[in-house]
Amino acid sequence: MIQNIARLSCLGLFLSLISCGDETLPKPKGQLSLEYPKAKYSKLNSDCSFTFEKNNLALIKDKSCAFEINYPKMKATIYLTHKSVNNDIDKLLRDAQKLTYDHVVKADDILEQPFINDKKKVYGMFYEVGGNAATNAQFYATDSTKNFIVGSVYFYAKPNFDSILPAAQYLKEDMRRIMETLEWKQ
Repeated sequence: MIQNIARLSCLGLFLSLISCGDETLPKPKGQLSLEYPKAKYSKLNSDCSFTFEKNNLALIKDKSCAFEINYPKMKATIYLTHKSVNNDIDKLLRDAQKLTYDHVVKADDILEQPFINDKKKVYGMFYEVGGNAATNAQFYATDSTKNFIVGSVYFYAKPNFDSILPAAQYLKEDMRRIMETLEWKQ
């Protein structure tokens, strides 16, 4: 009987040793699941020489045709700046491209996407900036003779691309919409 108890005790000890093979690990830090409502757009009319569609969730500040399109819940702003073309289109293009490529230090990559709308006479470039750069999207648009617009998005926080990705994607689509709906007034 003592031998049976000893055998059962050894068997119980052996089973308890092999059954506890996994270490207890702490849970990894969770990421917020950020979701934003589907964008609804309306045309923004102003005294400026252009018009475009803006997201109805955004708050607009107009400072002499330089717009700040604020997204308080995302802690971000799209900045639009209008400049008149005065036989200096080459300089305006260089400045807009330099603005984008100044981020190459922190950017993983910069994707250029040309934009041409012959019907509305809107020509430009949309830039997607990957990585932890200060901005993840920029564009410029022009009619080549009178108007030139530069747009860029900035967040109010230190750039950490992984954590701002949902908001960055949302705002990138809003910027694309601004560029695609841009019209010059006659």
